[in-house]
Amino acid sequence: MKKLLLLLLLFGIGCTHKPASPTVHINLVNNSHSVKFTGLDYAVVSDINRDSIPDVWQGLIPVFRMPADTDMKDYQPVQPGRYQLKDSAVVFTPDTPFIKGQLYFMRYYRFGEGQGILDFIKNKKRLGKAQYTDLIFKQ
Repeated sequence: MKKLLLLLLLFGIGCTHKPASPTVHINLVNNSHSVKFTGLDYAVVSDINRDSIPDVWQGLIPVFRMPADTDMKDYQPVQPGRYQLKDSAVVFTPDTPFIKGQLYFMRYYRFGEGQGILDFIKNKKRLGKAQYTDLIFKQ
């Protein structure tokens, strides 16, 4: 009986579906004065664009300047600028031009990931912490 339950448990864990996360690409545009983020879901992006909050993009896909000590990435101020939706891409134009040779990064938050109980058990998700990926680009 125990072997049957163990077999059913292993079968159930093996059959869980892991959703594919979108692949976000970064391209420099307008003679490197702007950055274009592609690969985001167009339906979600266009719905967010209709939001009345002016700085909604800055909270979802913020751009930061890479510090000399990369351990201090979490403490960097957000790069101020304008976000525009063009076709299915989000274009970020900073208020002050990017510095040539400087590294920057975009923090892509994955809000829907890691919501299962197994993610808490495996320590992949912690309460109050949003999952994110830092995408680095150089000017």
